[in-house]
Amino acid sequence: MSHNGQNHTQGQPAGPCVMVIFGASGDLTKRKLLPALYNLAKARLLPAEFAIVGFAFDDLTPESFRQRLSDDMKTFVAAGLDEPLWAWFLERIYYVRGNFQDPEAYQRLKEQLEQADKGHGTAGNRLFYLAVAPRFFSEIVQQLGSTGLASQEEGLWRRVIIEKPFGRDLDSAVKLNAEIKTVLDESQIYRIDHYLGKETVQNIMVFRFGNSIFEPIWNRHFIDHVQITAAETVGVEHRGGYYDHAGALRDMVPNHLFQLVTLTAMEPPVSFAADAVRQKQVDVLHAVQPPAPEDVLKNMVRGQYAAGSKGSERLAAYRAEPDVAPDSQTETLVALKLSIDNWRWADVPFYLRTGKRMATRLTEITIQFRRAPFILFQNTPVKGLETNRLVMRIQPEEGISLRFGAKIPGPIMNIGLVNMDFDYVRYFDSAPSTGYERLLYDCMIGDATLFQRADMVEAGWRVIQPVLDVWKALPPRNFPNYAANSWGPPEADELLARDGREWAQEGD
Repeated sequence: MSHNGQNHTQGQPAGPCVMVIFGASGDLTKRKLLPALYNLAKARLLPAEFAIVGFAFDDLTPESFRQRLSDDMKTFVAAGLDEPLWAWFLERIYYVRGNFQDPEAYQRLKEQLEQADKGHGTAGNRLFYLAVAPRFFSEIVQQLGSTGLASQEEGLWRRVIIEKPFGRDLDSAVKLNAEIKTVLDESQIYRIDHYLGKETVQNIMVFRFGNSIFEPIWNRHFIDHVQITAAETVGVEHRGGYYDHAGALRDMVPNHLFQLVTLTAMEPPVSFAADAVRQKQVDVLHAVQPPAPEDVLKNMVRGQYAAGSKGSERLAAYRAEPDVAPDSQTETLVALKLSIDNWRWADVPFYLRTGKRMATRLTEITIQFRRAPFILFQNTPVKGLETNRLVMRIQPEEGISLRFGAKIPGPIMNIGLVNMDFDYVRYFDSAPSTGYERLLYDCMIGDATLFQRADMVEAGWRVIQPVLDVWKALPPRNFPNYAANSWGPPEADELLARDGREWAQEGD
């Protein structure tokens, strides 16, 4: 295998490696990363020559770290823990206590990695996962560089997975890219977006490019508009400290939502090779017009939730949440209208919305096709013909539905709307999944298709930077402006109503 892993076959176990988790005592490790590794092992996709090294500041020994993970796994592995398989893991889990800024801790890490290579035959291949606060990203990469842990000689690989948020605006994203690239080559950097571990997200490409009935109509001649919604029913929970500095726009739009926009809107790539796909995605972002200040005021809506109720449960206002400023001006909801100025999408608006404490939890992409000519139906009781709509549901139930009109049986000409529905779980037995399995496996085999490239990150920030600038200069006057457990402020509906359209709600 070449040291970049590119000629590895999908579906085979990954090659030998050690996974180092920085911030191993945190939430992400126990909720997502270890269950994902466990599911990979169950699916026989982990190598036999494998080890895990946790690195964190907590005062733990390797034994107490293993014990803690054993307790966590009983909670977070849904289908009951396979004891022999977990015993296999415990034999190859290690712990290094250290401060992310302490060079001596990295020396201890280096020694531990050499021992793991000897004990488990991991061949010097390393996957470093930065499950840490963003302020440590650059620091850890610099330390890996100065201890020689990031350098790849021929025949072995070193890769770094970096969690979001990648920067907090265009300048900081450019600066962070520049800093980590003093140590790492772009091919070693895996900027992770866990949305892309979801089956339906990957299925967008298969659906579009593997079915000859859809690609010919996937353009401005047939599509009226596109809506992308990522609605959450939860509030900020225990993330108030982070969220109050980030807000919904930074937290969701340049990463998750723009990934969905680019996969929906991109031109067909020549192959599924990482850079072929990512080049087409970045082309979409370059074609999105960064909004002028007056566009921000007209086409970008922000909201913050007030108190509300769900049945008999009282829901607190955002400003009453833990670690949130009592006069916070941070948005918990955004709705945007974007234009992609290229041959495929000119004059087709893309409406995006995402928020906390909304009425239903769902992430979906809605493709609304153009209305059929109406003259044929003008002397019948048929009122409207907004019939053809394709919905790709990403969560909670992954699937695809296509809506079309059919005549309602009876002597009068009337049209009813019917759905052809495809549900992942019904058609394919779904293996238990955290959404991280595919991403960790891809990183081990060197497939970067589902990870953001530097230019994609910067292009995404370039689109929303004008919004950040205007919102910073003009604080919102009407926060809070929507009740918890609702679909957001009236301005979000007006954004579409002005264009004679409306948001597709569940069950429409």
